[in-house]
Amino acid sequence: MRYLTSAARLTVTAIVLTALVACGAEEPTGAPMPQVDGLETVQPSEAVDPTEPPADAPKVDACALVTKQEAEKLAGTPLDDAVPGGESCTYTGPVSGPTAQVEIYVGDGAKKILDIDRDLDHEFETLSGIGEEAYLEDGAVFVNAAGVWVAIRLVRLEDPALYRKPLTELARTVAGRL
Repeated sequence: MRYLTSAARLTVTAIVLTALVACGAEEPTGAPMPQVDGLETVQPSEAVDPTEPPADAPKVDACALVTKQEAEKLAGTPLDDAVPGGESCTYTGPVSGPTAQVEIYVGDGAKKILDIDRDLDHEFETLSGIGEEAYLEDGAVFVNAAGVWVAIRLVRLEDPALYRKPLTELARTVAGRL
């Protein structure tokens, strides 16, 4: 530090001390954060959880929309138990095979998948009589019913045309549950 100016030494010292304090802190002290001019502080209890849907959005359990038996019927093979993940649910095939996975997405994420697939110029078939609107593409179906979007994606190593009818039937069932 012999070649550093006093301002540079002060900066380096502050950085090192900050790093040491941050690394050594095991639990928050609960003390309020210092106020910085022009910025508001948010206490942890006031923080908004980004995974929580807005209060006015209906809460729909993705795993309740498609049962394990329905996912197995769609995939045409036994599947492991559901793995919930926020606004999604996944049933995967056993490691012994065959390769299979059924994914269910609810809410904005489901609509976003549809929007991305449209941007990528995927081909869609409009399904009439299912919810307010429904679309089928190779290996996936999208349903909007009661203001809630649902996407069901099927991963199999076979021709997706084999699964068009089962996807459509499952979309009809899911729309009825919303």
